[in-house]
Amino acid sequence: MMTEADYYALFDAYRQGELEIPARLNLERRLAADPVLAQRFAEFEDVTSTLSGYGHRLNTRRKLRAIQAEIDAEQAVKLHTDEEVFETGRPNMPMLHISRTEQKLREFWQGHRATMMVAASVAVMAVFTTLLGIEWWRASQKPSLYGYTVLRREVERIKRTQRAMNRAMQGQGDTPEAAREGKFSGTGFALTADGYLVTSYHVIQGADSLLIEGRDQQRYRAEPVFTDVAHDLAILRIKDKSFRSFGRLPYSFKRGTADLGEKVYTLGYPREDLVFNDGSLSARSGFEGDSAFYQISIPVNPGNSGGPLLDERGNLIGVISGRQMDVQSAAFATKSSYLMRLVDSLSAAGAGHPYTLPRGNQLAGNSRPNQIRKLQDYVFVVKVYE
Repeated sequence: MMTEADYYALFDAYRQGELEIPARLNLERRLAADPVLAQRFAEFEDVTSTLSGYGHRLNTRRKLRAIQAEIDAEQAVKLHTDEEVFETGRPNMPMLHISRTEQKLREFWQGHRATMMVAASVAVMAVFTTLLGIEWWRASQKPSLYGYTVLRREVERIKRTQRAMNRAMQGQGDTPEAAREGKFSGTGFALTADGYLVTSYHVIQGADSLLIEGRDQQRYRAEPVFTDVAHDLAILRIKDKSFRSFGRLPYSFKRGTADLGEKVYTLGYPREDLVFNDGSLSARSGFEGDSAFYQISIPVNPGNSGGPLLDERGNLIGVISGRQMDVQSAAFATKSSYLMRLVDSLSAAGAGHPYTLPRGNQLAGNSRPNQIRKLQDYVFVVKVYE
């Protein structure tokens, strides 16, 4: 698989005319047929043209500094004839004869050099700002470490700022997590009745603290107890002493592989209310054939990450992870079989409290609305504070 540096080397060789004819024709065909590659080439063109302009500006600035150094070396002057004659102050060096035209140019430079240097500095800063902006934009467009767009939701900065201002005006200062806005959010769901939950690893990545919020204003502080980066999984534990139990979980976890074409659905928090979406299992492998993931035809959005994926019988078959931007409605979910392997390995290693998974399935045979009513109390917003 080609890296970013490989693409840049290929594009640079193409621009310099260094590619052999077959390689050049092959690249041109790929650029015409592959919009993602064409976009990558356009980004390369933007960056290289900006760097080229920056190089020209630096060269101009060096020339200006050389002129200034020459002027500064000839400050001790003495007018001698109709033309300007400057004594160098060194008896072994000849006197310099300066024409009136050059004298006017030097006078102009002396009077305006501060303005010109400021302008040059502004130009350099503008170039750096442009480069930084391009880098930020390109970073935002880069796929995640899973190769596709992950779906944790950035909480609106405006709301957070307004609330902070209101607290400041009211003299409240800092407030506990339950009263302040998180920076990111995703979805999680109960793994066991005694306070363990599942979400996607990328949802909690970089978190200082976590808050779990349920449908009926339930709020619990939580902490990660184990993460599986390769399969985008995280197991959380509620750490509030007031927490007792979720009660009996209505769904079961499927250890095998789901069938191609099965009808599936998910619940999640792409906004403040719980949102239902359904579709079908469109591939038994995920992005670029990754066997740890399913591909599903469900329209998921930022905030859906970490949500449960269930089949028609109410078996939990996966955990929503992300989507592919250039394919309509192509989303990905970690297979429940990998979650079960993780839980089994943690139990065998004695990592934390034993994980008592639900044995029965209360959703089978129910209509979809009834399944959702029973399921919704076990699906939560996961709010991330950094």
